Amino acid sequence: MIRAEFFLDQHNRISGFHISGHAGIAGAGEDVLCAFVSSAAYLTANTITDVIGAKAQAQDGDGDMFVYVDEKNIEDCQSVLTGLKLHLEQTVEQYPKNLKVIITEV
Repeated sequence: MIRAEFFLDQHNRISGFHISGHAGIAGAGEDVLCAFVSSAAYLTANTITDVIGAKAQAQDGDGDMFVYVDEKNIEDCQSVLTGLKLHLEQTVEQYPKNLKVIITEV
């Protein structure tokens, strides 16, 4: 299962996300849901760091991505982070056994 965790700060703003796991629908390199989620996560991370120019901690590995936006840039990134969250929440409706979205207050 893919686990997409979004972090909310004390002002109820999304400050980052951690996506991990595998959908398990197909083998490595052939899983459409894994590719879908990965592409959306990379688009979001690249938009935050390279388009918006926000300072953020970003790490990725096999089946794992972590992005945490610097406090002074959180407001600038709300649209793209909210877009990713909504995109994945809607995808859960089609793949409830393969994708889970979690909201964590930090």
